[in-house]
Amino acid sequence: MKKIINYKTILIMLFVFIFASCEDFDEMNTNPDLAISVTPDMLATTLILDITRDELATTKGFMRPFMLDKYIVWGEFIDANEQLNGLGRTNFSDYLMITNAKKMVTYAEEMGDPELINSYTALSHFIRAWIFFNLTLEVGDIPYNDAVLAENSGIIKPEYDTQKSVIEGVLNELKEANKLFAQGENFKGDPIYNGDVKKWQRAVNSFRLNVLIQLSNKENDTELNIANRFKQIFQNEPQLNDNSDNFALKYSDATGERYPFSKPNPFSIYPIISSKLIDSLKTLKDYRLFYYASPSPVRIDEGIEATSFDAYVGIDPALSFSDAGEIVGTNDYSMINERYFLSSGEPIALISYTQLNFNIAEAALRGWISGDPETFYNLGIESALNFVATNTPDDELYHHAMKITPAYVENYLSSEPVKLRSSFDDKLSQILTQKYISTFLQIPRSAFYDHRRTGYPVLPFDPATNMNNPSDKFPVRWMYPQVELDYNTDNAKEAIDRQYDGIDDNNGIMWLLK
Repeated sequence: MKKIINYKTILIMLFVFIFASCEDFDEMNTNPDLAISVTPDMLATTLILDITRDELATTKGFMRPFMLDKYIVWGEFIDANEQLNGLGRTNFSDYLMITNAKKMVTYAEEMGDPELINSYTALSHFIRAWIFFNLTLEVGDIPYNDAVLAENSGIIKPEYDTQKSVIEGVLNELKEANKLFAQGENFKGDPIYNGDVKKWQRAVNSFRLNVLIQLSNKENDTELNIANRFKQIFQNEPQLNDNSDNFALKYSDATGERYPFSKPNPFSIYPIISSKLIDSLKTLKDYRLFYYASPSPVRIDEGIEATSFDAYVGIDPALSFSDAGEIVGTNDYSMINERYFLSSGEPIALISYTQLNFNIAEAALRGWISGDPETFYNLGIESALNFVATNTPDDELYHHAMKITPAYVENYLSSEPVKLRSSFDDKLSQILTQKYISTFLQIPRSAFYDHRRTGYPVLPFDPATNMNNPSDKFPVRWMYPQVELDYNTDNAKEAIDRQYDGIDDNNGIMWLLK
């Protein structure tokens, strides 16, 4: 869990962030006898890795958001609140990255290369947009215009902006990032795209479309003009071309570059596949089951082959810890596939070509763009299947001799359970179900946010075990950080009063959900 940051520590930690080594995924060697000279590429590396590490913690922390998304039942029940919808409070420690993004631009300006300045400024806009968007998705109104101004302006208690104005700011920053990357040059310090500004443009615009999809409940807001914004970007701006364009970290056996859940890992015995995911895959006769899960040892002992769908058994993620524990005691369940324990694992995307196509399919379904939703729906499924097949070693241990081949992909897309049906709700359910299946251990909280705004995918729920209060409701937000209530009391209270009638709990309906 991220550490809660007191405003008074920001300047101290700033120096720690600036002069810390870039740690993993870098190729820099530092001479301990020389003074460290901070460069924009050093901060670019730190910022890009900080974003991915913030979303993708290691070992137990890596699995937490996927418990909330109902992919994983955690066998160590004493520490699995997310599984039963226990959200609690978030924190605002990511604001520190915004300070470093500003520093990155300052150091780039000192180098005097206009095109390089454009590139690092574009990256700064993307970093800011990423952080602000993800924070506002969690809680609603947040500091935006006054955020991280303590160093220059002395503002240590920033006012909160409305969620609508934050979203407008995010969209404007991403628009500017797209423009500046187009006017920039390839830059150093990028562990994902190797500084390729064209790939960054495609990632930025794909993220813009994802922001707009998350605003689907506001499609009638004439000021935001969401449908036309989506259409303009879709028709005129470059987006991800294929899986190789994914905004994703790749892993290896090198020190510090290992997959977040790879062995040695003391928690490897705990992640169990949920019945929600396994039953969805069985219904669709989806071979990803054999890549995501390991067969139940009990079913194998009974003589059922690992190539059979019947060999795979999930646990209901809405069960009480005691009831789930009884099933765990029988050993009749499916763990995650062994390939997730490999040091190379698979690349983990935070923005993906698959996600992009499902977002476009949904936009087409809603009438935001012209075209057949099924075209993009099929592209999303095809890219998701190919991603799994391409990033899995050709070993029966990892696909159980049920390989995803071009012929299988073609048959799968034409099968009756997969083909889009007729009604709007059925199509939306199918699009978001396929999106759900594709984001297993990818794009954390994607399923939670889609369910929150649309009701799809339908996630298991039991009031008897739900940790939210009241127990008959899914939680829809995190609460504000305690440090904000303690040190920025007036501004935090004003935001809570404005949005939630003075009640900071997990049930308040934020602006974008109304």
